[in-house]
Amino acid sequence: MPVIQRSSYPGAPAYLPNGHLQTIYPSMFRKVAGVTYERERLTLSDGDFIDLDWLDSGSRQLVVLTHGLEGDSHRHYIKGTAKLFAQHGWDALAWNCRSCSGEMNKAFRLYNHGETGDIGEVIRHALRTKSYEKVVLVGYSMGGNISLKYLGTQGKNVPDVIRGAVAVSSPTNLTTSAKLLDNPENWLYRKRFMSKLFKKIKAKDALYPNRLDVSQIKNVKVWKDFDNFFSAPLNGYRDADDFYEQGSAVNYLADVQVPVLICNAQNDPILNDDCAPVALAEKHPLIFVETPKTGGHVGFLVKGDEFSWAERRALAFLG
Repeated sequence: MPVIQRSSYPGAPAYLPNGHLQTIYPSMFRKVAGVTYERERLTLSDGDFIDLDWLDSGSRQLVVLTHGLEGDSHRHYIKGTAKLFAQHGWDALAWNCRSCSGEMNKAFRLYNHGETGDIGEVIRHALRTKSYEKVVLVGYSMGGNISLKYLGTQGKNVPDVIRGAVAVSSPTNLTTSAKLLDNPENWLYRKRFMSKLFKKIKAKDALYPNRLDVSQIKNVKVWKDFDNFFSAPLNGYRDADDFYEQGSAVNYLADVQVPVLICNAQNDPILNDDCAPVALAEKHPLIFVETPKTGGHVGFLVKGDEFSWAERRALAFLG
């Protein structure tokens, strides 16, 4: 029964008394120094590209890092994890989803929570070009869902060198998390995400005229509207419900073949219990669920520590 009843997270600093502050403060103010990536552009099998950012010391161990919605390899949680693992002898590969590295991707499609083909190509490229004996995955928010779905859908076909994964603040149930973003108290997250995504929709329309109905932007009232009008047609889903069904990692977790740890805070503003599959973990020997009382969404700061609890927890679980 790998449900971790007592989390090792000591709790958020006193100056961050609630889940919103524990989410917003690190997102706006946390800086991680001393991380200088080597960038590589990977051409994908469909002719599109993504950019990979490496910390390469010639190690035989690799951590593959996947960012959240509208994030990138320079987000504090990615750089913090890369730096911590590198200090302990690992190579780190922080890959940027399509359109997230500072340059719009070439294909009509964008990235999405349910896309696992790209992370598969990233892993195959790393194994083809370097000599790794152990590979682990760490994903944050959307990146955690992608990592978990990849492992679930691949099942026994996952490369032998992949030994485990950690997913932090991950919306493993997309139906639930989409609804939570519409809560009035979550207006700031919704506005921030939407403003960035609307710009990308307009950029895609400029590249591929008349394939999207950009006039529907004015009709986006709830998050599901955006997914019906844009996420689904961009990424080959029938509609938002089809996207949520196919994209939710929780629907594939039963087939994972390596140890995975899911860490979601109980006070996460945009996740709830549906995204922490406790019932499944109680039956599955390889699925661990840890739900600290505090931490916010991709927060988990610890007073006086350069690294977040989630970053140290990932290293402890996978190392």
